Amino acid sequence: MSDRADAAESPTDIAVPERLVAVLGRGLVPADTPILRADDLGALRGDGIFETLHIRRGRPWMLHEHLRRMSGSAARLDLALPSADALAELIDLLLADWPAEVEGAARVVCTRGAEAGSDVTVFATVTAIGPAVVRARRDGITVATASLGLAADVRERAPWLLGGAKTISYAVNMASQRWAQAQGIDDVLWISAEGYALEGPTSTLIWLDGTTLCTVPAETTGILAGTTARWLLERADVFGYDADERMITPTGLLESAGVWFTSSVRGVVEIRAIDGVGTTPAKDTVRMRELLGFEV
Repeated sequence: MSDRADAAESPTDIAVPERLVAVLGRGLVPADTPILRADDLGALRGDGIFETLHIRRGRPWMLHEHLRRMSGSAARLDLALPSADALAELIDLLLADWPAEVEGAARVVCTRGAEAGSDVTVFATVTAIGPAVVRARRDGITVATASLGLAADVRERAPWLLGGAKTISYAVNMASQRWAQAQGIDDVLWISAEGYALEGPTSTLIWLDGTTLCTVPAETTGILAGTTARWLLERADVFGYDADERMITPTGLLESAGVWFTSSVRGVVEIRAIDGVGTTPAKDTVRMRELLGFEV
């Protein structure tokens, strides 16, 4: 599954916009308004970054954490990202008329701008969360492992690979998910060349090792540091768990006491099978979801 929101099923008494769009320096624009030049480097080369935020009760969740991560992505790409205040104001404008009753997903995008040279292009969109996302939260998902083709530590030594940056170059991410879905599998777990589990194309991996809630170390592997995973691990003691960052293989995940993907839109989603082999049913999925504040 992608982290793109599907069309929403909403109560008939709530008018849900299909999509709202706001452009920095221009304000709200109709959703069908052209906002990229034909030579925008985001479109031509995928040269840009983005963040996706969960919208609940009409407000973005973990706004500052996402904008801080976006700033880190911009630094890795040497991209002139506007200030956090300017981006927050853009999101406020975007959500001014968003129905508080409707769960949403907002994206903030920054590209390098025109190939001939210009300021960056910055815009934000919001759409309603769809039923497929809610089903994944409730029912869990299956995943297939797929090699990323890189050693687990190579991105730490090769900054041009943009390890840890959330870029708009998502062609590989989407291709891997289409490959899995063509086989009747919901999502992908990327593994390193040595066989270590890393992350999903749009999700962070967490698992329970005894009484320790774990995730993959972002600094040494170059995976994207998950905001939702970090929030959850910082509160692991609510469940009586410790928290740690460590490496693990898919076989190790099958032997763990629970395996999940986390993301800003889906929240926490239990992985029910890896490469066709069932995982151990996790006992705390519902409690985790409730603590995170996601609904089903």
